[in-house]
Amino acid sequence: MSDVLERFMRYVQVMSQSDPDNMGQTPSTSCQHDMARVLADELAAIGLDDVRADEHAYVTGSLPASPGAEKAPALLLCAHIDSSPDAPAEGVRPHVVRYEGGPLVSGIVDGAPVQTTPDQVPDLNDLVGQDIVCSDGTTLLSADDKAGVAEICALLARLAANPELPHPRIVAAFVPDEEIGHGAALLDVEGLGARWGYTVDGETLGDFNYECFSAAQATVTVRGVMVHPGWAKDVMVNAVTVAGEFMQMLPAAERPEHTEGREGYYYPNEIRGDASEVTLVCNLRDFDADAFARREAVLREIAAFLNDRYGEGTVTVEVRQQYRNMYERFGADEQVLIDYALEANREVGIEPRVTAARGGTDGAELTFRGLPCPNIATGGYNAHSVREFVPVRALELTVDLLERLVAKFAADGAAGAGA
Repeated sequence: MSDVLERFMRYVQVMSQSDPDNMGQTPSTSCQHDMARVLADELAAIGLDDVRADEHAYVTGSLPASPGAEKAPALLLCAHIDSSPDAPAEGVRPHVVRYEGGPLVSGIVDGAPVQTTPDQVPDLNDLVGQDIVCSDGTTLLSADDKAGVAEICALLARLAANPELPHPRIVAAFVPDEEIGHGAALLDVEGLGARWGYTVDGETLGDFNYECFSAAQATVTVRGVMVHPGWAKDVMVNAVTVAGEFMQMLPAAERPEHTEGREGYYYPNEIRGDASEVTLVCNLRDFDADAFARREAVLREIAAFLNDRYGEGTVTVEVRQQYRNMYERFGADEQVLIDYALEANREVGIEPRVTAARGGTDGAELTFRGLPCPNIATGGYNAHSVREFVPVRALELTVDLLERLVAKFAADGAAGAGA
């Protein structure tokens, strides 16, 4: 078993799911401290300096530069320790499947196979004969993002054991609560001392992102007027009915299930309440800044229309900004980050694909805080699902890719490009 696979199999068995209902606290779950302690111990064992797991479950440490690369700007490598709350995540039981074609069966649950077909993931056709890590079908695998955590740790262990391998000072950062929009928010960017960095997150091997959605979460509150239904005519305002009208006025074609590529969306993903009051949570996503602002305006226009109909204050909209498209902060100075990542992919036999990420990474937060940080994929598939899987070879190739990548920043003269 390769080092990265061994680490990955251990890490996914440490429960560290985040909780969107406890966003006022970081981390949102105490179990993320368990994962943070595991990683702090491992970074110290590898030999990193200044290893720390803080009160918010942020884990940091640094590996000194290789001989001759001491003047190169420090490079951050970042991944998140939390698992998605979108699927069960307690008691992950990973196992390795030798894939021989047809449906990839993760496990049997209640007598039925939990499987992924080549029609669902065409890349399976290229994975015949490979070993693939799956859960048992009752939980997600947590490759998002413990694959990234394992790949970074395996790289650091390799560099520490082979000091002749060139690299600048590398700062490792593992952060909590990325899946619920916190992520790198409390990371001490200035204290890390890195000039730039990469997140190791996402999915398909070869995907590279320096553009992502801008994101906000809108909370729509509908307040009704309650009377006995037998005497409700011209008096009752049913909050459930008004919330339904609000939903119907959202552009039907601009929801996640009908969008792709660079198309943004409205995503109503939670509703609760009764006839007296209803709360609707709606995520807003877009790549274009003007189109993103327009989505918030649409919600407020719908609220104004319904308030004209039912009375002022019936519908209120509160919008919380989550992250911005990192592309807005990428210029000529950051081109080296893009060029080196694409070159490193090709050097290990991967043809890279520059894609706009239909989601967010910690890199968006870091980029807007002055540390440009595009994203390198981990090689996983079906994130946030009990059908999640990752090929063993993808884990191993990503470590090789990262080795090639950090070497480029250590090269004479090249590391200072854009500084």
